[in-house]
Amino acid sequence: MKAPTRRQTEVLDFIKSFLFNHKYPPTIREIAGHFGISVKGAYDHVKALEKKGLIACDNNRSRAIEIIDPPSDEDSDHVKVPLLGHVAAGMPLFAEENYEGTMTLPASMVGNGRVFALRVEGESMTGAGIMDGDVAVFAQQPFAENGQIVVAMVDEAVTLKRFYKEKNRVRLQAENPAYPPMYTADVRILGRLVSLIRSY
Repeated sequence: MKAPTRRQTEVLDFIKSFLFNHKYPPTIREIAGHFGISVKGAYDHVKALEKKGLIACDNNRSRAIEIIDPPSDEDSDHVKVPLLGHVAAGMPLFAEENYEGTMTLPASMVGNGRVFALRVEGESMTGAGIMDGDVAVFAQQPFAENGQIVVAMVDEAVTLKRFYKEKNRVRLQAENPAYPPMYTADVRILGRLVSLIRSY
């Protein structure tokens, strides 16, 4: 059986992330809206995925798309990502209290190495297209290059900002003019942003 095309894979990934976040599948119209394509175009992608045995549909009901689990070698191209909720100040990022479960994401979205996901709260990064309620996926690492978006620990609080190393300090820059930059000499990088998931 032919593998799905790149766009079909994107549609399948969207259906999976929508299902994860809403506990019910998207409608054809919601798929069309997400990708900016016609309802017929979205329908054709869904039918192609069904023909390739990746999903099952009930044409008599709305929101009736089911993911068909592939055979047991599925783990080779998917990664289980721990999802952490709102992280309270002073609490370690990976504390049990923050753990909400796991998300299964395509390996192509997250790359190799250890990754984790956080629910975004607030609007300090809207200029980078990161909105309140998004799920941000990070590569777990203790360093960053200038200009990368990171999750960092400053004064026992976890923050999501753009990283810049200056002469004697670090500047953590928001992407919203309403939020001033943070300057600190004591910052702990927890991870670098690699992917963003949004539900509509």
